[in-house]
Amino acid sequence: MFDTVIHPEADLKFTPAVAREVAPLYARVKNVVSELDWSVHAPYILEINRLKREMGAVILAHNYMTPEIFHCVSDFAGDSLQLAQQAAKTEADLIVQAGVHFMAETSKILSPQKTVLIPDMRAGCSLASSITGADVRLLREKYPNTPIVTYVNTSADVKAESDICCTSSNALKIVESLPQDQVLMIPDKYLARNIAKQTKKKILTWEGACEVHEKFTPADIKKMRKAWPDAVVLGHPECPPEVVAECDFAGSTKAMADYVTDKRPSRVVLITECSMSDNLQAANPDVKFVRPCNLCPHMQRITLPAILKSLQTRTTEVHVDAAVADRARAAVERMLAVKI
Repeated sequence: MFDTVIHPEADLKFTPAVAREVAPLYARVKNVVSELDWSVHAPYILEINRLKREMGAVILAHNYMTPEIFHCVSDFAGDSLQLAQQAAKTEADLIVQAGVHFMAETSKILSPQKTVLIPDMRAGCSLASSITGADVRLLREKYPNTPIVTYVNTSADVKAESDICCTSSNALKIVESLPQDQVLMIPDKYLARNIAKQTKKKILTWEGACEVHEKFTPADIKKMRKAWPDAVVLGHPECPPEVVAECDFAGSTKAMADYVTDKRPSRVVLITECSMSDNLQAANPDVKFVRPCNLCPHMQRITLPAILKSLQTRTTEVHVDAAVADRARAAVERMLAVKI
């Protein structure tokens, strides 16, 4: 399918020529990536960018990717909703998903004719693994007249059993778009509880949670406010409601990024995955970031060497059963059709 020239890993050395060629990229991240780390990253970045151009591939990077991926090899970057939309829009035949497995599945669902690769199949998600398609079918039996709104942080199987999907950025709009007074919002119990505070609809949920956001506590935020009283605290709605209540603003990763870019606070605390602070710091060097560093172990599996190997060997390809994909696609497209 692709005619590529593979450069052996032994050639991946940091030379003056490599340094000159990637210097514009280092300028993007030099305030968050040390020169020593850059000397390791740079040869991979150069080869990944060469190879993806040759192969006509695009790399989609979630906001939780590390800066050398997010700023230096990705073609599109953003939150789950943005990546889902870009997966549908891109004309490239080959997509490399720099994110976790459910994101790669979503790209495949929206672009079944394309090849979708994930650099490490172990890049899963605690939230996605908390529920199965069989679980959703049982919920459907128990609540037959209640629409099921499923967070995109789920498997294709789960999406296929749902009425409509949502992301953290559009969840309230999706819930409000439904005519029923009672809604099942799965699987994130904290996102559901946070949305319940903003709507008159009755929200039922599942006992799922993100292992990163669930770790934050109100006490964490109070300690940070004491240490940095000038800081603006931005939280993610996957955090428990009592944590969100302590924040100055809560929203999706895109909403938090937009807040920083638009309002330019002097100091920010991001109550979310730690790598996002580095990515925003790189783009906003005048803003100081406090890093309560909870890292997602699954996101951290996606590295530059893994991305390069994925391109070189076209692995690991993500497959979704056609019948499951058709039903899951309908739920995602219903979400994309709702005006935000």
